[in-house]
Formats: sequence, C-alpha cells, structure tokens
Amino acid sequence: MLDKTTRPRDAVQRTAATVALVRTAPQRERVFEDVQRAMELAHWHDYITAGAEIALKPNLGWDKLIPGAISAPWVVEGVIIALKDYAGKLFMVESNQVVVNVEKVFRLSGMADICRRHNIPWVNMSRGQFVRMRDPERLVLKDVHLPEILTRTELITLPLLKTHNKTTLSGAIKNQWGCLETLRHNFHPVLPEALVDLNTLVRPRFAVMDGTVGLEGDGPKSGRPKEMNVILASANLVGIDSVAARIMGFDPSAVHHLTLCAQHGLGSLPGRFALTGDPVESVAQPFVPAAHNAVSGLEMILRQSFVERLIFKTPLLWIPAWGARRYYDLWDWRVGRKLRREFFARS
Repeated sequence: MLDKTTRPRDAVQRTAATVALVRTAPQRERVFEDVQRAMELAHWHDYITAGAEIALKPNLGWDKLIPGAISAPWVVEGVIIALKDYAGKLFMVESNQVVVNVEKVFRLSGMADICRRHNIPWVNMSRGQFVRMRDPERLVLKDVHLPEILTRTELITLPLLKTHNKTTLSGAIKNQWGCLETLRHNFHPVLPEALVDLNTLVRPRFAVMDGTVGLEGDGPKSGRPKEMNVILASANLVGIDSVAARIMGFDPSAVHHLTLCAQHGLGSLPGRFALTGDPVESVAQPFVPAAHNAVSGLEMILRQSFVERLIFKTPLLWIPAWGARRYYDLWDWRVGRKLRREFFARS
C-alpha cells in the first residue's frame, strides 16, 4: 500500500527524475502489470499528491485508427488501475483539431468504454471553459487561453512512441500541444519555443509513454505501425523523450525542442538522470524518420508566402482544412487500410 501522506517532489527534483523502461508483451493483463511496474520504478507516487484530482491526457489526435498513431486502451487503463486507490477524482482530457473531431476518436478508440467502466468523466477541452494566461516574459505564448480544468488538476501525460514531421518525435513534451486552443497550428513556425512555454504553464507531474506499438515514417498521422512492446515512465519530460529518441535511433541532443526544454528546466538530457528497468539496447530499433507529407509540406510553403495571414488567420482556413481532410481520406483508402490489415495479420 502506498503512503498517502507522501508529498510530491518539487520541480527541481523532477528535472533529474529517474526514467523507467520496461519491456512488455501484447497481452492485456501483462500490459497492466508492466504499466504499474514502470510507474513504480519511476517512483510515480513521489510526484503526485495523494487524493488530488488528476487529468489524464492521452493522444487521441487521429480518427483513422492507425496502430501507434493514437493511445492504446490497455496502457491508458493500466494507468487508471494504478492510480485509482491513491488519487482522487480522475478525468480524461483531450481536444479537437482543425481536421479531427476528438469525440469520434474517443468512441472509436475504446476510450469511451474505459471511462464508463471506471466512472471517469470525459472532458473535450475544446468545448470547456478557458482561462487567460498573460506573461510578457514567456518566449512566444505571451497571451494564451488554457483549459480551465488544467488549472485545478494535476496533469499526467500519456504520450506515444512515434515520429513527427515537425519535432522528430512526438513524445511527452509534444503531447501537451492539445492543451492549446484549436487554432494552435498558428504556432507551428515557433513550435520549440511554444512547447517550452506550454509545458511551463501546464507542468505535467508525470508521464507514461505507450510504446506497445510505435509509429515510424511520416508521423504523426500517415506513418507506419511498428510493434515495439515497451512502456516508459518518468516525471522527467526531457529525460523520457530522450530515452524514446534513443530507442528510435535519434540523437536527443539533435532534437531542438528537447535541448531547449532542458535549458528551461523541463527535464534533463542523458547523463543527468538514472535509467532503470531494461537497457535501451535491448529494445532499440531504428525508426524511419518523418518527412513532410503533402499536407504538412504545403502548410510550410504557405506559411512562408504572402498569403499566410489570409489562409491561416481568416475564415478562409476552411479551404485548406477541407483539402487536408480529403487528402487523409484518400491516403487512408489507398494506404491506411492496408497498413491496418497487414499489422493485425502479423500481430
């Protein structure tokens, strides 16, 4: 039984917190056990206040259900099981995207069933109340609105082991992107700096990374699933992403937002924290890095053109948004359904 009088460690201690890496297997009960083992190895109860209300932030950013592109129900449920006798009320939170209705993903992914089974309220942060946060000293998010629920809960982020065409990998730091309002894509040109500000504002207490199935290639949406069977956990956001990068074959020190976040006290790079559990070498598999697909590539071109403001900051945004959605529908018809079929045939 955990000692419920334990107080969470401060931000300085979290900066150098241990990262746990645990190998697992594709069986539901085994995943539950290994999620709890990873969390214990990373001393999760040292960073979460006993009895506190907790917001769980999975990655539900895609409705095509490509394995590895969104959070797996087993890992999320494993975290809930580990928390339920220690924490207070739990919430599951996520947000819409310009081209994704998260309510649809919530249902199709099985997360709605998990919330019903464990009596956990679902909060679509795009539809909730927001609180204005102003600070001229921030790097780029000097005047933003954040979901009100994140101002009164302790945040546990549940990221994925996947590539990303703008940040190399989508991990514990990038997973908070959905905590901004729907038009957050306008911060893409200053993404590393925005991630520093955002994570400073919402300050996740702990991260559990779902590496049961990774995503390589053109992530975050049009990549290819890669069975990995690993779970990572830590209160050290830069640390857990650094270990994930090494597993994927990337150099953490070459990932701009990781080095920038480390400089601003959001965690530490390898050499400044302990790694426990299984060694990286036992699970490492090179991932195909992400390139810009047609949608991301066109966005980058338009953002450097004279029509940038007209396209992205007026109601004309519906035109490229409609086009992006049609592109992904076609991609899923031509590629995505084949990837799903092949993955489940061999897994």
